[in-house]
Amino acid sequence: MLTDIQISRAASLQRISVIAERLGLEEAAVEPYGHYKAKIDLKAAGLDGAEPRGRLILVTAINPTPAGEGKTTTSVGLADALNRIGHKTVLALREPSLGPCFGTKGGATGGGYAQVGPMEDINLHFTGDFHAITSAHNLLAAMIDNHIHWGNALDIDVRRVVWRRVLDINDRALRQIVQSTGGVGNGFPRESGFDITVASEVMAILCLARDLDDLEERLGRIVIGYTRQRQPVTASDLKAAGAMAVLLAQAIKPNLVQTLEGNPALLHGGPFANIAHGCNSVIATRAALALGDFVVTEAGFGADLGAEKFFDIKCRQAGLAPAAAVIVATVRALKMNGGIAKAELGHEDVEAVRCGSVNLIRHIENVRQFGVPVVVAINHFHSDSEAEIAVLREVAEAQGCEAHLCRHWAEGGAGAESLAHAVARIAAGGEAQFKPLYDDALPLIDKIETVAKRIYRAEGVSATPAVLAQLQRWEEAGYGHLPVCMAKTQYSFSADPTLLGAPTGHVLPVREVRLSAGAGFVVAICGEIMTMPGLPRIPAAETIRLDAQGEIEGLF
Repeated sequence: MLTDIQISRAASLQRISVIAERLGLEEAAVEPYGHYKAKIDLKAAGLDGAEPRGRLILVTAINPTPAGEGKTTTSVGLADALNRIGHKTVLALREPSLGPCFGTKGGATGGGYAQVGPMEDINLHFTGDFHAITSAHNLLAAMIDNHIHWGNALDIDVRRVVWRRVLDINDRALRQIVQSTGGVGNGFPRESGFDITVASEVMAILCLARDLDDLEERLGRIVIGYTRQRQPVTASDLKAAGAMAVLLAQAIKPNLVQTLEGNPALLHGGPFANIAHGCNSVIATRAALALGDFVVTEAGFGADLGAEKFFDIKCRQAGLAPAAAVIVATVRALKMNGGIAKAELGHEDVEAVRCGSVNLIRHIENVRQFGVPVVVAINHFHSDSEAEIAVLREVAEAQGCEAHLCRHWAEGGAGAESLAHAVARIAAGGEAQFKPLYDDALPLIDKIETVAKRIYRAEGVSATPAVLAQLQRWEEAGYGHLPVCMAKTQYSFSADPTLLGAPTGHVLPVREVRLSAGAGFVVAICGEIMTMPGLPRIPAAETIRLDAQGEIEGLF
C-alpha cells in the first residue's frame, strides 16, 4: 500500500497559475511561491471586503481517538466530489503546525487520494506564515522586557506580565522558565514560559482579522500585563502594533494551493482547537465564499471544541452563516468509544459500534443546537464490516440524519459523491437557521457554564475565587461582551481524557482564564490542558530524514 507522501509525489500537480486562472484571479493578484503555491493579494483581486456569495459547509467530527477519524481527508474528498458533480467549490483549511508534524499526529494535508499539495512544503515551512506569527509575537515580548529595562515608564508590574513567548515546536522544557538571569544588563529576572505558536493570540488575531487595518487595531488591543495599580497595559501602549503588523503584512494574505485532483484550496492560519479557536482565517473563508458556489471548511478536533468555537467565535465575529455541517465518524473510532482496545479494532464487534455511537449522537444533537442541519460521513476503513456500517447508518438515521459511506481515501472525489449530493441538496434547501449558543450580554462565567452544560453535558463548573474575581474585573473593564474560548482535552466531552463515549454528571474545572482582547475572546483553561505540548516517547522526528536523492522520508 502506498503511503500518503508516495501518493502525493506520484500526483501531477498543475502550475498554480492554472488553478488561479480557473478561480478567475488575474495574474496581478497572484504572488507565486514556487510552481505550486501562491499568495493572493485580495486588493488586486478585487476581493478586499467582497461579500460572500457561496454556501459555507463545515466539516467536523466525533471526539478524536488513536484509531483516526480523517476529518481533513473528508474535507478534501468532499470538496473534490462537489467539483466532480458540477459545483464550483473552494476548500478552506488551516495550515499544519510543526509541533504535531514532528510529534505524534504527523502532517495535516489529508490522506490517500484526498490530499492537498504540495504535501511536503505545506507540512513544513510552506509560505512562512507561522514564522512571521512567531516573530511578531516574540517582538512584542522583547519590547515588553526592553521597556521595563529602560525605566518602565508605564509602571508595568513585572509580577503581572502575562505575555509569554512562543515557538512552533513541542518543547516541554520551555513551559515554565525563569528568564533574564545573568546580571543587570539582561533585565529583571521573572518567571515566564513559552506556548506553542498555534496558541498565540497573534495567530488568533490573524485568523479573525478582516483586513490589514483590522489586524493592526487588534494587535494594539493585546493586553500584555498590568500596572501596579492593576490597570491593563496594551501592545498599543508599548507602540508595538505597527512593527508587528509589518511582520505580518505578507502572512495575512491567503495561501492558494490545490487538491491532488486539481481543485483550489486556500490554506491560511492554524490555531489549535483544544487550546485556541481551531479555525482557518476569516480572510481566506470570505475570499473563498466570494470565489465559489460552495466552500468546504473544517474546525479542529471534535465538534465539542472545533465546531462550537467555529460557531460561537468565528461565525459570530465574521458574520458567517453556515448552510450545513458534516460530522465525520468511523467504525473504528466508535468501537474505541465503546470500550474496545486499539489492538482489537480489526475484529468485527457490532455491539461496540452501537455502544460507542452515543458519542456520535451527542455531536449530532449539539450541532443542531446552533440551527445547522447535519449529514454524517462514514469514513471507510478496509477492516469495517457490512454489519458494523449498517449499525452506524441505523444510529444516524434514528437521529434523522443521512449517513453516507465515503471511500475518498482510496478513490478520491469519486468515493465521496454520495455525500456531496446530499450536502449540496441540504445546503441549497435553506434549512439552516444559524444562531450562536449564547448572547453577548451574558456574564462570562455564565457563558462558560452554558458551553459546559449544553455542549459537554456537565453538571456544573468549578472555578476558584481567583478565577471568578478575574472574570468580574474583566467585565468591569469592558470585556464582558466577549465570547469564551474553551481550552480542554479533545478526547472527551469532559476535562478527563479517559471518559469516552458521552459522559454526564461531571464537573468542568476551570483552573485559569486568559484575556485575548485583540482576538476578541476570553480563554477558559479547563483541567490539565497544556498550551505547550511535549513530544511523545518516540516522536515522528526520529524517522524523518533525507534519502540519497535528497527527498524527504518519514513525513506523513
